Amino acid sequence: MDNKITISKEGRVQVPNQPTIPFIIGDGIGPDIWHAAVRVFDSAVNKAYDGTRKIQWKEVFAGEKAFNQTGDWLPPETIAAFKEYLVGIKGPLTTPIGGGIRSLNVAIRKELDLYVCMRPTKWYQGVPSPVKHPEYVDMVVFRENTEDIYAGIEFAAGSSESKQLQNFLGGTLNVDYPFTDDLGIGIKLVSENGSKRLIRSAIEYAIEHKKSSVTLVHKGNIMKFTEGAFKQWGFDLAETEFGDKTYTWGQWERTKAQKGQDAANHEQQQAERDGKIIIKDMIADNFLQQILLAPREFSVVATLNLNGDYISDALAAMVGGIGIAPGANINYKTGYAVFEATHGTAPRFADTDTMNPSSVILSGVLMLEYMGWQEAADAIVSALSQTIKDKTVTVDFYNLMESATLLKTSEFADKIIEKI
Repeated sequence: MDNKITISKEGRVQVPNQPTIPFIIGDGIGPDIWHAAVRVFDSAVNKAYDGTRKIQWKEVFAGEKAFNQTGDWLPPETIAAFKEYLVGIKGPLTTPIGGGIRSLNVAIRKELDLYVCMRPTKWYQGVPSPVKHPEYVDMVVFRENTEDIYAGIEFAAGSSESKQLQNFLGGTLNVDYPFTDDLGIGIKLVSENGSKRLIRSAIEYAIEHKKSSVTLVHKGNIMKFTEGAFKQWGFDLAETEFGDKTYTWGQWERTKAQKGQDAANHEQQQAERDGKIIIKDMIADNFLQQILLAPREFSVVATLNLNGDYISDALAAMVGGIGIAPGANINYKTGYAVFEATHGTAPRFADTDTMNPSSVILSGVLMLEYMGWQEAADAIVSALSQTIKDKTVTVDFYNLMESATLLKTSEFADKIIEKI
């Protein structure tokens, strides 16, 4: 029996009833949170489909466990398994110290060309939050995952490469900058293709999920040919590929210039009534302010890699912290997708059975949704929400709640499974 997930020519993920899904257990607290999460996944799938569907889990290796067993931090067999089975999930991984791989997470994304990092952020009732109205936060961040400074092109201060590049910039390109020997250099890469495929995915998501807007977040007021180009490519894409389903600020500005502001406002209001997605943009620093002041103004967010890193963690803090923040890395063309806990390995808490497994559990929810197993995904979200609402939580939430019951990682999973 074929148990591999595949993707059709139309780009639809096709999932058998008993798919094989590779997983990386993770380093540090990875084993604790994975053993809790996998029981939740299996319980939800069994309950939702009366035993007719089941995930066949296949362990693959990366991080410290892989290095200890094979001498390789990211064995080729692991990447091959993710490619063969299309969909995978992973726990947090240690970043190797010294040369070679600068980040295992980045290496996996690069090997599979996982150009979308999707980070949904919403509040679950009862989760402690530092903001007054965390329930107003409901955003999905589409973070470009392969370019920007995360491409990893940089040269150390004093290196021959840095000196050569400085000589080229100053001598050949006449760049006006006081270059010195103690200067480290990083290169920012932003392409039209990379930007458009990310923004296309964000708009398609907004249309499919009936979201109200897509905000292009950038620093184009300063970096005009990278971040500014990202914004312009996004507007161009919206108008040329999604003109019947979107309304851009560019259209609003043209109408304002031709017919006045009242006419432009009326046109946008009509677009909203027609169910069109509003495509707008905002400077990154202002956006980080506005998500605190007016979070209901934003729904889907498309941004470059570094901005997306800041934004995702800031939003996570507003709804309870990175311990409850899920993540998905996806290539919608090939179908490759790796879902992951977004926090670190927290090695000092390894094997203590104390940490919150919600990040990897909710990442599994994203995985089930990607597979089209929505009933199982909904069952987990409902049970997790009720468990937190009942104030039966792990230590991170327990320390911030009044009259809460402290649970171990495994006990938290037990409570969720009871409610499933």
